[in-house]
Amino acid sequence: MRATEWGMTLFVLATLLSLATGGEPLRVAAEKKQLVISRGTQPVAKYVFADEQIRRPYFMALHTPTGVEVTRHHPPREGTDATDHATIHPGAWLAFGELGGADFWRNKGRVQHAEFSTEAQVEEGVVRFGVVNRYLDQQRLVCQEKAAYTLRVLDAGYLLTWDSAFSSTQSFVFGDQEEMGLGIRLATPLCVKGGSGAITSSEGKRNEEQVWGTQAAWCDYSGAIDERRVGMLLIPHPENFRPCWFHARDYGLLVANPFGQKAFTKGQPSRVEVKPGQTLRLRFGLWIYASQEKPDFHTIVTEYERSHR
Repeated sequence: MRATEWGMTLFVLATLLSLATGGEPLRVAAEKKQLVISRGTQPVAKYVFADEQIRRPYFMALHTPTGVEVTRHHPPREGTDATDHATIHPGAWLAFGELGGADFWRNKGRVQHAEFSTEAQVEEGVVRFGVVNRYLDQQRLVCQEKAAYTLRVLDAGYLLTWDSAFSSTQSFVFGDQEEMGLGIRLATPLCVKGGSGAITSSEGKRNEEQVWGTQAAWCDYSGAIDERRVGMLLIPHPENFRPCWFHARDYGLLVANPFGQKAFTKGQPSRVEVKPGQTLRLRFGLWIYASQEKPDFHTIVTEYERSHR
């Protein structure tokens, strides 16, 4: 099947699913320092591109099509949520604890939103937008990131995708830490510790004790709310430069990390250098879902890979 035929098939299937379930089309609106994605009267997600406390862009308030919020409240609510890492774990984010000698995970370096390279819009039922980010260590420019995002309805959930390319006119290096890559912080009721949650990897490993520090094609973090399985499936793209290790915590954190070779295996430190004229590309998919039955993760992963070659 040609790419154009495949794209049309996906559009028709998504349209039929929306009609069958009475779903409204996705919408995106620009507000002060953020994009707000919704579907009918239901919230879907927010993309925050400027924040004084969190010095990097991020997604927050991710919801399932049934309206359940699957990321921890941001900011965390006293008496309801664990309040640790309040300005580091806002929802879903791509960040690096060691990049060009600076720490962009713990808000020491700054990721500055430079512009929207593609204005936010809904095309054939898919939310699309692109950004340019500048990674600054004080006044020093470490590198530039060109990122493209999409969000669409897929089966019983929403598929959110990242496609980021990093480059500079000078060499820069991605270092080796646990805190590197695509991270998500789960809503309190979905945590393994104190909630109904479970972490499951493609290799059949379960929860922090087994999953932490292991490589996998994907990892699911989900629990039960109102007799539905609710959660997020984190999928590193198979064409990333290296498979990801998963930094998984029972308190609600999951990170897909292709850089932490020493951090996770006690092996040789990873040092990924990007030279002038080169680009490092990182891609991830995140399926946010609610299902009465156990989802077919293989189908979701295959769909993500086929539609993002």
